[in-house]
Amino acid sequence: MDRTTAGPTLTNDGVTFTVVTTDFVKRDCLVSNEALAQLSSLASGTIDPMATFHVFEAKIQGVARRLVNANVPGSPLRLGPQSFR
Repeated sequence: MDRTTAGPTLTNDGVTFTVVTTDFVKRDCLVSNEALAQLSSLASGTIDPMATFHVFEAKIQGVARRLVNANVPGSPLRLGPQSFR
């Protein structure tokens, strides 16, 4: 079962969270403020970073799991605007 653990945390760079994959791999991730701003523009309004994370949480987690499964390096695994194109 895919799911996340450890609640999201707002940082100066974006929102950090932990993703757990079907192989029970845990990875710390960061979705950047730039990526959150890009996603926020899809919601046709300015939303603060944490609210944007929650609105797009399923999409963000899915992208993170895909990158983890592709063995993309980084600690934390950084999701930037290019991750959502």
